[in-house]
Amino acid sequence: MPTMNGKLPLIILSSLSALALASCGGAGDDAKEQAAIENIAAPDGKSWSQVVSFDADGGAVMGNPEAPIQLHEFGAFTCGHCAQFTKDSHEELKRDFVDTGRVSYKFTTFMLHPLDAVAGAIAKCAGPDRFFPLADATFLEHDAFLKGAQEADQASIEQAMKLPPAQRFNALAKGWGLDQFYQQRGVPAATIQQCLADVDNLTAVEKGTNKGVEDYNITGTPAFVINGQVADGIASWGPLRDRLRTMGAR
Repeated sequence: MPTMNGKLPLIILSSLSALALASCGGAGDDAKEQAAIENIAAPDGKSWSQVVSFDADGGAVMGNPEAPIQLHEFGAFTCGHCAQFTKDSHEELKRDFVDTGRVSYKFTTFMLHPLDAVAGAIAKCAGPDRFFPLADATFLEHDAFLKGAQEADQASIEQAMKLPPAQRFNALAKGWGLDQFYQQRGVPAATIQQCLADVDNLTAVEKGTNKGVEDYNITGTPAFVINGQVADGIASWGPLRDRLRTMGAR
């Protein structure tokens, strides 16, 4: 399995040697309990989980932008542990933490495999209001998401890899069945085609991955940063939920 060392150049998108460049999984640890934080009211007519934007680094941010607890996940769409985290957390995280205004949740797509770059680009091109529903669908229906890649004709994938970048990623999406997966979940075919023809949308995933490596030494997914500090050893919902409660989100 290839290992991660420094930046991941776009050339990695021409390699299909493994489904991971980094690892996937982890454990948990303890922290000192802090005073409970009061709920913070959402804007009129909205819940905080409906307030979503892309920040300057390209991450998708859900919730109160001034929340006292800022949770940041680096996750890969191909990562089974990331899928399990979403299955365990997505309703409770939004209801009990984000919607209280005490916690904001940022997701940065981390590239373990070329599929992550393609899926991350499509989800972002769909717009901020659609990003988290599409990310949830990817993780909650993870077997369906991966099925096309697992059953893909490798000769056609290798042929797609030889195409110019502006054509390559649409061909890969078709070969892996990702275009159909996201069309069936409401993303127009034209949006997907335009998105993947613009290589900048793919390199944005690369940049977010590199930033995670450089700023936080992220080497596996899911990985969590809370208020700018890596939550060492936490890679599942139970320990993360306990940490947020300990920090006052209770």
